Amino acid sequence: MTEFKTGQWVWSEPHQQTGKVIEHTSLWGEVLCRVWLARNDEVVKLHTSQLRLLDADNVVSPAYIAYVAAASRIANSQNEDVLLAPMSSNVIPLPHQLKCLNRAMSNGQVRYLLADEVGLGKTIEAGLIMRELKLRGMVKRILVVAPKGLATQWVSEMSTHFNEVFNLLSPADAANLEDNIWTRHNQVICSMDSIKPLEKRQGWNLEKINQYNQQRFDGVISAGWDLIVVDESHRLQGSTDTVARYKLGQGLSDAAPYFLLLSATPHQGKTDGFHRLMSLLDRDVFPDIASINQERVKPYVIRTEKRQAIDGEGQPLFRPRRTELKSVAWQVQHQAQRALYDAVTEYVREGYNQAVQTKQNAIGFLMILMQRLVVSSPSAIKATLERRLSVLKQPSLAQQESLLTGEEWEDLDGQQQVDALLNNKELARLNKALKSEQQDVEWLLELASQCVEKGIDAKADALLGLITTLQREENDPNLKILIFTEFVPTQSMLADFLINRGMSVVTLNGSMSMEQRKQAQQDFATHSRVLISTDAGGEGLNLQFCHVIINYDIPWNPMRLEQRIGRVDRIGQKHVVRAINLVFEDTVEHRVREVLEEKLNIILKEFGVDKTGDVLDSAQAGQLFDELYTSAIQNPEAIDQEIVKALAELRVQAKASQGSKLLFADETPISPEQADHLKHHPLPFWIERMVLGYLENHEDASSQQTPKQSWQLNWPDGERWSNCIFNLDRDRIDEMTLVSLEQPKIQELIIKLPVRVAGQTIPTVSIPTIPNTVNGIWSLWKISLASKAMSRQHETFLAVYTDQNNKSYPATAKRIWDALLSNQTIKSKRSNSSLETDIQSDLDYSILFQNQQQQAMDVGTSAFNALKDRHHQKLSQEKEKTEYAFSARRRAIERIGLPEVRNHRLNALDQELKEWQINFNERQSIMPDLQAVLLLKVAPALETVSG
Repeated sequence: MTEFKTGQWVWSEPHQQTGKVIEHTSLWGEVLCRVWLARNDEVVKLHTSQLRLLDADNVVSPAYIAYVAAASRIANSQNEDVLLAPMSSNVIPLPHQLKCLNRAMSNGQVRYLLADEVGLGKTIEAGLIMRELKLRGMVKRILVVAPKGLATQWVSEMSTHFNEVFNLLSPADAANLEDNIWTRHNQVICSMDSIKPLEKRQGWNLEKINQYNQQRFDGVISAGWDLIVVDESHRLQGSTDTVARYKLGQGLSDAAPYFLLLSATPHQGKTDGFHRLMSLLDRDVFPDIASINQERVKPYVIRTEKRQAIDGEGQPLFRPRRTELKSVAWQVQHQAQRALYDAVTEYVREGYNQAVQTKQNAIGFLMILMQRLVVSSPSAIKATLERRLSVLKQPSLAQQESLLTGEEWEDLDGQQQVDALLNNKELARLNKALKSEQQDVEWLLELASQCVEKGIDAKADALLGLITTLQREENDPNLKILIFTEFVPTQSMLADFLINRGMSVVTLNGSMSMEQRKQAQQDFATHSRVLISTDAGGEGLNLQFCHVIINYDIPWNPMRLEQRIGRVDRIGQKHVVRAINLVFEDTVEHRVREVLEEKLNIILKEFGVDKTGDVLDSAQAGQLFDELYTSAIQNPEAIDQEIVKALAELRVQAKASQGSKLLFADETPISPEQADHLKHHPLPFWIERMVLGYLENHEDASSQQTPKQSWQLNWPDGERWSNCIFNLDRDRIDEMTLVSLEQPKIQELIIKLPVRVAGQTIPTVSIPTIPNTVNGIWSLWKISLASKAMSRQHETFLAVYTDQNNKSYPATAKRIWDALLSNQTIKSKRSNSSLETDIQSDLDYSILFQNQQQQAMDVGTSAFNALKDRHHQKLSQEKEKTEYAFSARRRAIERIGLPEVRNHRLNALDQELKEWQINFNERQSIMPDLQAVLLLKVAPALETVSG
């Protein structure tokens, strides 16, 4: 039995690392040692049979050297902010997306508003950040909250671009209160409306609503998320801090340490709403509206505008677009349709006035819809009139109740608005009929039916000629055309109309499943010439291969027009996008559009923006333009005056919006160089070198390359990985397993690096690419610092080389490290030769170790100071943020009228501040550490070699 002495370095078999014996005891014939483990910095009690002398340690083989050298370099790259996600994703990021990722990962507190303009790929940016956090071992459980129409698109994009599987939870799933379904999966996507707290429900009292909210809402919040992403996050602002959407935002904000908000329109001149949004990122930094200033906002917002965006070659990413207003004339054969239009417009004018007088909001919404339906198609107005007549024939049961908020109404497209008003029979029956409405609807329905039966549709006829003209102008008989309509009946009519005339047509609408949507997009990309989509069907579409879009009917809200054009005016579009808006001539809509387009462009150019969406959000735009069109219909003679009023309001909003953009304007140049650098980054090779070296160094592990140029990896614990690749092959990713830093086993190889100690044998190596003049000691050291309450230590790695005169050469040290990482043969053996004298004893090895340690302390001073500075900089930022927050809270408390309440809260605040200061002071005190991970004698040649 080997005897171990106090102070002796030993090897612990159970822990597979070095340790120092600090106590030696014998109890009832059992010999035990208390051992301090160097790598773990902990003391354990072990039986002597579990220990062995360091001389009995495994020979330091070339495979072992390759493993440690590569693992150390990877660990160092993680601390040097090298971006890992782009090298393990199916998407090739653009320069502005890499800039976003770099910004996001430059701060340990990943809580940002991603505010790129529409079409610049915020989803890709969020996916890259998510992948980066996963690869660095910082997140595991992820929740994405998106609008209903975009949730399935998120599932698809995360799978396609990042090989990430997310589970889509429906509102029905979310309503299940039997158990907490949110803990079943680590990666979940759900719609915003499926989880926001209920404010009221028919037949439920306040107690039942509160109980339901607590079970459902609290289940989401308490599920232990690491990262939460909210798309279209401006919807969380709400109109006040008490509405359900803002309460949802507050809950989500508190539910995860990492938090991403996505919105192209986060401010729009509404400072109170923008403050509520920013407070979700950090309520200490943004405790009140006064805190909304450039200095505070800018670090939390990442934004790129289209005019700044470039491709990988540094060229502008977007081409100009052309928008045209196409007037559709009423021909003799269309007189029945013209009569229908005039009759519906009169019905809408009278009906809207009655709805306002009787305060029937839902009827008012319906009247607005009727006007949009009649300019869409006779088929659309006929289908809705039939449904309305069915409702009117049912007895009225009660007074009308509030339907939807303005924000919720604007979230719906035209077809969804129709369904919201007429599909829900219980709700529809609550709507009182207008005076003589049933007779009016019956008459209008007869006019619409005549048009449909006789195939009278002026726009459809004009569409045929327009398609022929476009084919000729674009010099492409197979030109692909995207047609948008608000309403499904119009979509169905158009599809039949074009198919009957020999065109290949595919359709998309909001009722289709994810698989149906995918198939429709695929059909359009391959063989179909025309895609007809509703607004809901078009959400999330990426149709860069098409550049001609026809707006068959025009939503009053210009934001929806911008969203439509954004389906083709996207990254990768190679042509000038053409958008043609069809409008009946000699109508209220035509007059409004004609004047608006001219005047609106003047205002937008004046403020240096491209579209209405730059100065209004959807709810604002919807309200403003609904009022404009409604006023114009009620009083056609006053159209010009109404337009002037609307434009004046728009100008005010534009001015406020431009001022708000200064809060987060970023004029830092976007460079294509980082994208090129990442293409050729050696990280995948380092991972391969590390894994293969580690497995080769273990007798009970192995690796074998297959004929498919993949690897079979057999781990020491018996686990086997098949079809493994180390470099991302986008063509084979579905059939192969990409070995990356995301896998726990790979992370463990880096985290559990072995530690070398004084007295251990220093092997001699020969490296073919290193000059024969290099003859000395090379070592690799981990410099780290930690403090009390620090969640993870800061660390960096340092290579040291000294020649026979103990003189340090940093450049040579780095060169040797690079050579050890290369794919060349490293020759090594136990060193019995000398530098100046033979190294034959532990004492000689100890002296060499100490010399190298001193060199590492001298050379590593700047590296340690950089770590220390980074730590104190973060503490300084936290101190400024926290002290501002405490001051703001103190000011708020001091405004309380009752002295006893005020004093109680001030005392509690002082106690909270005192506790924070104690914790802060503890974290200011840092503990440095220096550990050797590899020591080698680098010699010109070897008499005998192994490996």
